[in-house]
Amino acid sequence: MAPQSQTPSPAGPPAPAARRRGSWWPTLIVIAVASGLGGIHLNDPEVLPRLVARLLPAAPAVKAAPPRIVPVTAQRVRQEEMELFLNGLGSVVAFNTVTIRSRVEGELVRVAFSEGQVVKQGDLLAEIDPRPYEVQLTQAEGQLARDQAALQAASLDLARYEALHAQKQITGQQIDSQRALVRQAEAALQIDRGIIDNVKLQLSYCRITAPITGRIGLRLVDPGNIVRGNEPAGLAVIAQLQPIGVVFTIPQDEIGRVQEALAAGGTMAVEAFNRDFHTQLATGTLAALDNQVDASTGTVKIKAVFPNEDGMLFPNQFVNARLLVETLRGALVVPLSAVQRGPDSTFVYVVQPDSTVAVRPVTVGPSQGDSVTITAGLDLDDLVVSDGIDKLSNKAKVAVRGPAATPQGALPTVAGTPAKEDARAAGP
Repeated sequence: MAPQSQTPSPAGPPAPAARRRGSWWPTLIVIAVASGLGGIHLNDPEVLPRLVARLLPAAPAVKAAPPRIVPVTAQRVRQEEMELFLNGLGSVVAFNTVTIRSRVEGELVRVAFSEGQVVKQGDLLAEIDPRPYEVQLTQAEGQLARDQAALQAASLDLARYEALHAQKQITGQQIDSQRALVRQAEAALQIDRGIIDNVKLQLSYCRITAPITGRIGLRLVDPGNIVRGNEPAGLAVIAQLQPIGVVFTIPQDEIGRVQEALAAGGTMAVEAFNRDFHTQLATGTLAALDNQVDASTGTVKIKAVFPNEDGMLFPNQFVNARLLVETLRGALVVPLSAVQRGPDSTFVYVVQPDSTVAVRPVTVGPSQGDSVTITAGLDLDDLVVSDGIDKLSNKAKVAVRGPAATPQGALPTVAGTPAKEDARAAGP
């Protein structure tokens, strides 16, 4: 039977067992040579470990890991004037507001203003048809002339009666009656003059003028309409915008501070900002403090006056008011984010010359915005950590970033690595 030909298998990687056997051959050869040349007895249990340790390359020494450097942002303690404010949400109110109404009834024949116009006191705004009142004036003047003639006749009769009474030709009753008729005619003249004055007054009301200086709003009645006296809607509204007021509230606990500041300085500055507190709209002064506290909110109303020369404030506009209560001069100020509160005290992290941080207890004073005053515990130009505090502990290594890093290199920067810092410290 012919032998079967075997197809050689394609060359491939050696089996794992073969690799393991082959990997020991160099070691066994070295051990055999060493035992033949040096007379080493492999039966000795300590010989093989010493031989392997002598032949294998020495492992590199493990270096201790460098201390971790935490990147932080730090700012120096600065001395400056800190202004303390009270903030309150308020609304703009016109110093004077007048609704223009007609005081007489008639047809509106003319509107003499433009919507949104700034008018001055005494400017003509509208006209009512004056003809009905002119007719009434003519009638009243005719009545006056008639009563004047009646008075004249009664006065002449009284003169005759007095002459006859002197001659004892008439009784005293007759002359008394004639004197009463004269007084009655005089009273009728007074009534007529009053009617004439009233008609003239109604006729003057046909010309509607501006009672104050201010900005007039949108027209509510068009020419040709019949208007009646003292209609609730009126013709238009005038609001005085220069000066203008702002009414806002402060907590009742701050009333004492405001009263003390008013007693000391006599006036207090108030600033008005838009809703997001980013844009300052106007600057004014405190005008009045309300006489009672709102029991439902625990706040008190304050009114401030603003010149409003640029017209940035409008009635019923919501603003954020900021009242300057006190100015601290020469105070030590740090960022509010630098102050931490522990179970026992309030502290900050102070950067030391060796680029470590130390926990420093401090006494905190008043704060304003993102700044706070320090009354004890820090000195001027101390470097306090303001960002990256959550990764810090006492004596931790830090790298200061930002303008607070010293130019002499005493404090490492974020760009430097520990190896570079050690190289710079060691020198060439």
